[in-house]
Amino acid sequence: MALGIRVCLFLVYSFTLAMVCAVLFSGTVQSYNRPPPRKDISVDYNKDDYHDSSPQQVHISLVGEDQMRVSWITKGSDSEARVDYGVSPGVYGFTKTGTTSSYRYVTYESGSIHDVVIGPLTPNTLYYYRCGGASSPSAELTLKTPPAAFPIKFALAGDLGQTDWTTSTLDHISKSNYDILLLPGDLSYADAIQPRWDSFGRLVEQLASQRPWMVTQGNHEVEKIPLVHTTPFTAYNSRWPMPFQQSASESNLYYSFDAAARGIHVIMLGSYTDFSHDSAQYKWLEADLRKVNRTKTPWLVVVVHAPWYNSNTAHQGEPESNDMKAAMEELLYSARVDVVFSGHVHAYERFARVYNDKADKCGPIYITIGDGGNREGLASEYIDPKPEISIFREASFGHGQVEFLNGSHAQWTWHRNQDDVAIASDSFWFTSLSFDPSCKL
Repeated sequence: MALGIRVCLFLVYSFTLAMVCAVLFSGTVQSYNRPPPRKDISVDYNKDDYHDSSPQQVHISLVGEDQMRVSWITKGSDSEARVDYGVSPGVYGFTKTGTTSSYRYVTYESGSIHDVVIGPLTPNTLYYYRCGGASSPSAELTLKTPPAAFPIKFALAGDLGQTDWTTSTLDHISKSNYDILLLPGDLSYADAIQPRWDSFGRLVEQLASQRPWMVTQGNHEVEKIPLVHTTPFTAYNSRWPMPFQQSASESNLYYSFDAAARGIHVIMLGSYTDFSHDSAQYKWLEADLRKVNRTKTPWLVVVVHAPWYNSNTAHQGEPESNDMKAAMEELLYSARVDVVFSGHVHAYERFARVYNDKADKCGPIYITIGDGGNREGLASEYIDPKPEISIFREASFGHGQVEFLNGSHAQWTWHRNQDDVAIASDSFWFTSLSFDPSCKL
């Protein structure tokens, strides 16, 4: 027993062997061959850029209708959990304070994690802010609040990781003028090597500090090792707190939020926490859907990591896809969810409106967008012949954008990274089911 513990402790800080350990303990060995992997890049701590109390890894997220959470990490514990902000450069007419925490993972101890909720904020407004207080402030940063009404644009990218493909994806996203980013799981691909979480935070800071990033967890966030570290999602829950309390959820692993003055309701589900009919997540989802008034909220969007519909050979037959679909698909169909975004499969695929494995004009559109840039490579093999319900599929890295023009019409586009210009590789218009009389319940 002692030998097994020592082995796992070693694996945590050995990249290649850590992946072997994760496979052995998770029981989710992949049954398909990936293309050659790409090496991770690393955004290291640079003492010339930071001192121990310097804020780093800054990212923001929505909290309620007119607030945002600002999160950052300092190497030392001297920095205040404080954000000064205002609408003019260098002029901070508002100050908010928050909380500081940390976590341990085997021999790793995180820096000080600071969380401050700021607001009330004016919609569609550029704010200037700094983290850490006057004694150890960050450089001045800017954030833009989402608009209070249509149109509003979301960017989507799943399974990001930290490779050259990731930086290409982030560069494309930075040019898209989006308002909110949705990330359907598998963020850092740290896979128990905790400094990789720090590297990821520094990698995405430029974008994540400017626009709210709303995320849910994937399998690479579990990071549970029997006998060694038995609590799952330790780093994810500590570093990426989402506004679950505001939607009456008991867990950071599933929650919902509104955008465009409640014109859009977004539900973030958890593929790797209990989703059975008697689970807390199922009961929460049931209650959350009941609260949505489609006359006031015409758009209903769901984000989940493991896809319920998938014609790629990758990740077939997994319980987080099949069993979750069996448990929850009826809830989404009955609520007339408009679109479901997922990741997990490292490729792009768009389905027709579907319910119970068949085309159904009152079912959600299912889109897999797990092609953000991870090191494991693309899932390039598809099932043939292509199912009729699969409209477009391609194994390329990229990102998606969905712009809700008004309460009835939206446009989806998918962009490949290798395209030199921002031309959509797949694009279509769709309408809200709340405007289809034949789909009224």
